[in-house]
Amino acid sequence: MIALDTNVLVRFVVEDDARQTAAAAKLIDRAITDDQPLFVSTIVLCEFVWVLSGSYRVSRPEIGHVLRELLRVRHLSFDTPDQLVRALDAFLHGKGDFADYVIREHGRTAGCDTVATFDRALLKERGYIAPGT
Repeated sequence: MIALDTNVLVRFVVEDDARQTAAAAKLIDRAITDDQPLFVSTIVLCEFVWVLSGSYRVSRPEIGHVLRELLRVRHLSFDTPDQLVRALDAFLHGKGDFADYVIREHGRTAGCDTVATFDRALLKERGYIAPGT
């Protein structure tokens, strides 16, 4: 199995560099043809969302659509798909970054009730507390 780096996923989705987009598409097509999944780590998805929102100014709903489609692709493998779906739902309805909700979901899986944060927007949501409270 091959793991994808963030830049490969970005090029495949954004298609802003013809040469790199073609190379990413070729890799993905080969994985489909050979019936070999490609691994997308949670870190890559967090970076992917950050790049789409920051560098490309893609809206939350558009990012949500892209992530839902990626999570459905049979030839992509994710380490914690259920956590990612919950984090995505929270991201689409909340004020935090996608990574904030991934952190909360990883914490929940580890048995944590809350995440300590200084992020004021997150402190208004369930599952986050301010340090020292």
